Amino acid sequence: MSITNLATRDQQVIWHPYTQMKTAALPIPIVRGEGALLYAEDGKTYVDAVASWWVNLHGHAHPYIARKVAEQLQTLEHVIFAGFTHPAAVTFAERLIQILPQGQSRIFYSDNGSTAVEVALKMAIQYWQNEGIARRKIIAFRNSYHGDTFGAMAVSARSAFTAPFWSYLFEVCFIDVPIPGQEGETLKQLEAFAAAGDVAAFIYEPLVLGTAGMVMYTPEVLDCLLETCQQHDILTIADEVMTGFGRTGRTFASDYLQHQPDMVTLSKGLTGGTMALGATSCNEKIYEAFLSDDKRKTLFHGHSYTGNPVACAAGLASLDLLLQEQTKQQIDRIGQRHAAFSQKFRALPKVLEVRQQGTILAVEFEAEGTSYFNKLGDTLYSFALAQGVILRPLGNIIYVIPPYCITDPQLDQVYLTLQGMQELIIGERYFEPPSQTTLHD
Repeated sequence: MSITNLATRDQQVIWHPYTQMKTAALPIPIVRGEGALLYAEDGKTYVDAVASWWVNLHGHAHPYIARKVAEQLQTLEHVIFAGFTHPAAVTFAERLIQILPQGQSRIFYSDNGSTAVEVALKMAIQYWQNEGIARRKIIAFRNSYHGDTFGAMAVSARSAFTAPFWSYLFEVCFIDVPIPGQEGETLKQLEAFAAAGDVAAFIYEPLVLGTAGMVMYTPEVLDCLLETCQQHDILTIADEVMTGFGRTGRTFASDYLQHQPDMVTLSKGLTGGTMALGATSCNEKIYEAFLSDDKRKTLFHGHSYTGNPVACAAGLASLDLLLQEQTKQQIDRIGQRHAAFSQKFRALPKVLEVRQQGTILAVEFEAEGTSYFNKLGDTLYSFALAQGVILRPLGNIIYVIPPYCITDPQLDQVYLTLQGMQELIIGERYFEPPSQTTLHD
């Protein structure tokens, strides 16, 4: 079967996400993965520098995760999770609670990041209803992204992505992202909404707003925001779907903070990128508000595949790998190499800014217009593919979030591709990538 035929067959039957199917290029058929590499049907290899939409932690087709999934499939593939339970779900919840931010005590499973957010929002709103207190408003960061289901869209940026549905979305109190220089204004905005007394919860992407363009802010200002919420008895929801499981350099972005959230939403790296799974954790205060002889105080939410045993087995295996000293060293190595690259790259012409937090690196290039629909993004995407690197630009912003197993030569290939992008924009060579010795001095 040729690559063209497979891609053509795809176009006859499949509708791809975030894709204008009329004008999109033929999809690239991937037939195998190993480590940080993906292998196309035509034999070309690609460095997966975006961890296949930020989900892959340990590399593709990891043999340990594969073995644990195979073992689970031979024992129990699925069981209804209402009225029943199984070892993988219980053990995974126990182990998650051990590493989650302090105070988390219960795990509610769902299917993906968006549904994990839906669960958290429903928990927060119903918490106040169960307590007999009228609080319905939600605070969120302007330009944030929390998912594509309706509740998650409501607390996300009002943009072209959500425009057809604006009239269906509930009202949200948006505050500015507290980027350097903006901290005081953001605090004032939060305090103004909090003083009204009718705010149920504040949902936030801790330290890094992913889809906004890897916009970053400090733990110190987030601590101030959370302290204000606690003073006004506002529930807090940390959306760690992207930032969780080592991406920011620590197990969770919340680990940089003194004040901890009431709820945490998880997905993406939850299973190491192997299976679809979401989870929402909460503290005991929230859980107890749903305990009642009145069945109407039940959290009426569920999914057919809630707590799927195979997905939980993948999550347990991924967690085994994440907590190994080798993985911690890999995370530190990537962060150090990103930092060294950033120091040299941010001074170059046409580079507006370079942002880095842990294994997350973002380069913002000068462009006419800086929206997602900037044509520069398409050009840079195609250029990266030609270099054998998968980078998915957010308009004029290029981000790198690799699997932790990525090798130094593969990172060099990614950095050289970013260098080539800069040269493509400016038309001249200005940059020599730091040597391997320099990066580790």
